[in-house]
Amino acid sequence: MLYKYQSTTQAGQKQNGNIDAPSVDIAISSLQRRGLIVSSIEPVEQKGGFFGSSLFQTIKNKDVVILSRQLATLFEAKVPVVESFKLLAAESPNPAMRQKLAEVVGDIQGGISMSQAMARHPEVFSKFYVNIIRIGEESGKLDEMFNHMADYMERNYELTSRAKNALLYPAFVISTFIVIMILMLAIVIPRLAVVLKDLGGQLPIYTRILLGFSDFIRNTWFFILAVLAIGTVFIWRYFQTTAGKMVSSRLLISVPYVGDIYRKIYLARLSDNLSTLLGSGIPVLTALEITSDVVGNEVYRAILLESAQAVKSGSSLSSAFSQYDDIPGLVSQMAKIGEEGGKLTFVLTTMARFYKREVDNLVENLVGLIEPVMIVILGLAVGFLVMAVLGPIYSITSTI
Repeated sequence: MLYKYQSTTQAGQKQNGNIDAPSVDIAISSLQRRGLIVSSIEPVEQKGGFFGSSLFQTIKNKDVVILSRQLATLFEAKVPVVESFKLLAAESPNPAMRQKLAEVVGDIQGGISMSQAMARHPEVFSKFYVNIIRIGEESGKLDEMFNHMADYMERNYELTSRAKNALLYPAFVISTFIVIMILMLAIVIPRLAVVLKDLGGQLPIYTRILLGFSDFIRNTWFFILAVLAIGTVFIWRYFQTTAGKMVSSRLLISVPYVGDIYRKIYLARLSDNLSTLLGSGIPVLTALEITSDVVGNEVYRAILLESAQAVKSGSSLSSAFSQYDDIPGLVSQMAKIGEEGGKLTFVLTTMARFYKREVDNLVENLVGLIEPVMIVILGLAVGFLVMAVLGPIYSITSTI
């Protein structure tokens, strides 16, 4: 935010100007470090354009990872909490992050703990993140906990980004192919249809189908767009409901092959979160509830919450997990071994690594299969198009 200030130098000279800072406290601190005595300071109203609005100022996972690394370094250097946040707020290149950090500074100065201040911004700091930092406050190992959180977020980001990147290529190719086919059916094919009709003769059934589909696209394109737009809005709004979120989550893990990848991603995340929380001394019941908020899938969220209720009633974690088909028997069996041997955290960490390797292998296989499959599909589609258009022309001209 931009502030207009009036100040006096150590030599008694007046100096006025503007300064950009997340909050008025940070602005005053920056001016005082320059040797200025601030007499007045007030925010400047800024009228930004549409593209300069805060609508596009988002905080990404990468920003939180960098923040965690920086805080770990500052706490290791014994820099006070408030000063650490003020420094990072002033230096952050992301305006949205600067604003959030300034609010955290204000809350800490108001007398609440750092974890409580972070908990007021769940869109930036998840419940999982806040609880880990709270443990760091209680144990006096904040630098270790921030490094630990950065490592965890990097693992989680790498795990999900590999699957998304593997699906990006086929999605782009298929989308481009659909657009090209629609343009050909709407523009190119009608012109060729005139040539085919002028040549006379009986057209093959596949050519008549292609020409009929082309006429349908040209005559009903507005209706098709309207249906697609209304259907997209309806589906999007439905998926925002509780029932819709459950349906979309179930579909995501049920799609052949791709669903298997995402299922293993959620199992790896579930195991990793539980091992981290249990290793930090958080009770099983609380760990299950916290993990349900960050697992990222409504199906597994429901399983974790129901398992928490079972544990609250006296059941073991392995017994609770064994009741669900979406939790593989391997997980519940290994959890049982960990419970009996007193090494549940170690077992869950091992399971997280196992499923991460499984995801890596599945993604590598998928990437290897995508290109030949796409070539075959596109080749068949183009071959049909060529045969439907050029086949009749060749048949008629060869009889002349």
